[in-house]
Amino acid sequence: MESLDYPIYFKGSFDGLAGAFTAAGLNGGRVCLITDRNVSELYLDEVRNKLAALNAEAFIFTPGEESKNLDVIRQIYDCFTHARMDRSSVAAALGGGVAGDMAGFAAATFMRGIKYVQIPTTLLAQVDSSVGGKTGVDVGGRKNLVGAFYQPAFVYINISVLDTLPPEQFASGMAEAIKTALIADKGFYRMFLANKQLIKNRDRSALLEVVKRSCRVKASVVAEDEKEEGLRGILNFGHTFGHAVESLSRFTLPHGHCVALGILAAMRLSLERGWINETYVDSVRELFEYFSLPVKVKGLEPEAILDQMAFDKKNKNGEIRMVLLKAAGKAVFNQSAGKESILKAIKYITD
Repeated sequence: MESLDYPIYFKGSFDGLAGAFTAAGLNGGRVCLITDRNVSELYLDEVRNKLAALNAEAFIFTPGEESKNLDVIRQIYDCFTHARMDRSSVAAALGGGVAGDMAGFAAATFMRGIKYVQIPTTLLAQVDSSVGGKTGVDVGGRKNLVGAFYQPAFVYINISVLDTLPPEQFASGMAEAIKTALIADKGFYRMFLANKQLIKNRDRSALLEVVKRSCRVKASVVAEDEKEEGLRGILNFGHTFGHAVESLSRFTLPHGHCVALGILAAMRLSLERGWINETYVDSVRELFEYFSLPVKVKGLEPEAILDQMAFDKKNKNGEIRMVLLKAAGKAVFNQSAGKESILKAIKYITD
């Protein structure tokens, strides 16, 4: 991927993984694979065998967002210390967004920074979180409240691992991929509509196109604005609403499902401003439903969602800031709105 300072490999197996380490000059130090119990049962032995010459250690944590906290980060530091890792060592995230966020944050802060790599095994991580260098942990029930911008040495995407991905996680990743199409690539969205059956059936060629196009958009945006001081804000489309829902659900709803809900709320607000039409909103809602994503959330009060949005990191001077759609395939960031307009948008996604 030309627009980043590090390569993104798109492969059909783990066969090229050792070569990626060598190409990045990372074959001289210790390696610690950070993964959860579910992923370890599927892929840890295979990945370790591919990296046999590096004698990779492993840190295995309990799956789920609940593990993304400072207590588990301390355990990772202990693992690094016991393995006698130093500044020539490498942390490798093998798994989804939680593994990537924690491995990246631990690497950014251990000995003031060691190298790390991303080996994403979920669709959400492959299309979004593994690219761009955002790392972080949840604190006090607030998602990613503590973190760092820290770029990986490379990203190694093995598309074949999506064969074993549970349906709920597959749907979650679809939300982020569709988000990418909505904010920056009308042709990508049309491709979704034309090939939705192939994509839903996990046709590898169709999925590879989804992953590549998502990474291409994200890489180009991050290359222009690494630390989210401007343009990168468009990647948060749907997230201001979505993170509020995710936090209020106590992380029981998958991230992508919350993003889908947030996208619909943001589109409703964009519709109210006359920037997009009802047909476009209906099309996106129907596409979410096709991919088994929610279009309504139960049991949450609109006012509670609005209150939770006040904690979003993108807010400025106490004012909620959002990403909206100016037109199909064109997002605008740093948008504010009145309380009544935001509540109206929230009520569109609540029962």
